[in-house]
Amino acid sequence: MAWLAVETDDAGRLANALGLEDLSVANWNSGIGAIYDLKLSDSFVFISPPIEGWTFVAGVSLPMPQGGGFVDKAAPLLARVAREFSNVQYFAAFPIIDFYAWARFENGQPRRAAAFGEAGVLWDAGRPTAAERELGLSMLELRGILNRQGDIGGALQLHPTEAHVLGIAERWSLNPMAIEASGGQKRENGVGWIARAPHAWRAQRVRSAA
Repeated sequence: MAWLAVETDDAGRLANALGLEDLSVANWNSGIGAIYDLKLSDSFVFISPPIEGWTFVAGVSLPMPQGGGFVDKAAPLLARVAREFSNVQYFAAFPIIDFYAWARFENGQPRRAAAFGEAGVLWDAGRPTAAERELGLSMLELRGILNRQGDIGGALQLHPTEAHVLGIAERWSLNPMAIEASGGQKRENGVGWIARAPHAWRAQRVRSAA
């Protein structure tokens, strides 16, 4: 799953900043059900009710950091939202394709962005945060053995896992799995929305020069 955590109680303003379309009222159960439904997940996101001062936008349709021949639509989207809100965070964890990412904007400025996939490092901007260092990710740059010589080898670089992404989320804002595990006790009253993801979010290949 991929999600945004934005420090705001104004979910409607956040939906406008994201350019979301066709909003339908949804509670937690229907919203989460939609973004995990095999027929709906690619086209919709769930905008949560505010919880502890944060609003989540979750869905596999959120733009992902891209490398190679694809246009990176994730970073521009985060930058646009960060012009409207003082604390904007992005997380993604897709173990099945070995993809993990986290990013944070504060007061309109990018503070940290990291993304790792099967092809290697896709994002690595800003210094590792205290949360990353606490989780042992401060030296995470490349997988494998660095400076390998003979059978001795060098420093082993740790590749992130879903647990690392959730751990960073918990230290930066809220861990969505902890909210779910609490049995709803942390959930505040109110409803959110299910919204259709903009067509512009879809993956797009970089056009070759003529």
